[in-house]
Amino acid sequence: MRFTTSGESLFFVQTNNTGNYYFTEPNASAKPYTGGVVQNAPATADIVAYGLGGTKTISFDRPVSDVYIALVSWNGNVAQFSTSFEKFSEGCGYFGCGPFNLEAGNSLFGNGEVHGILRLAGTFSSVSFTDSTEYWHGITVGIGGIAPPARTPAPAALALFGVGAIGLGALRRR
Repeated sequence: MRFTTSGESLFFVQTNNTGNYYFTEPNASAKPYTGGVVQNAPATADIVAYGLGGTKTISFDRPVSDVYIALVSWNGNVAQFSTSFEKFSEGCGYFGCGPFNLEAGNSLFGNGEVHGILRLAGTFSSVSFTDSTEYWHGITVGIGGIAPPARTPAPAALALFGVGAIGLGALRRR
């Protein structure tokens, strides 16, 4: 699965697990993004970082199910998403700690250095969000799976249905 991001203020992209791992505090024993007893920070250092607020769109090369967005350093940020989401986890990150609150199912309000994971349940070809003017903040995107393709009846099934309909019509005439 591949995704692209478009919109305002792309600051840098870090791929191939190179660069800083922003999902935990440096030199700290705190577990990143702990939700209950589950430790679920992203496995690699890959990140898309934005320099300013604005509208961003994440587009997938095929429909995916259950999108997970890991947030890094959303200091005091406010964001509204194109769909509802749940707070999957929150915790400390590279630049500190800070909780975030949800409003109306598709907005978040951060206080301090927000680090956490959002879960967007459903099937998506793209996801958009508009965030406020935080200097640099980033995301990492994960998915629960590839959505199954839309089912269309096979030609043989349609032919069989047509034969059955003709047969029922003939019986009705009798």
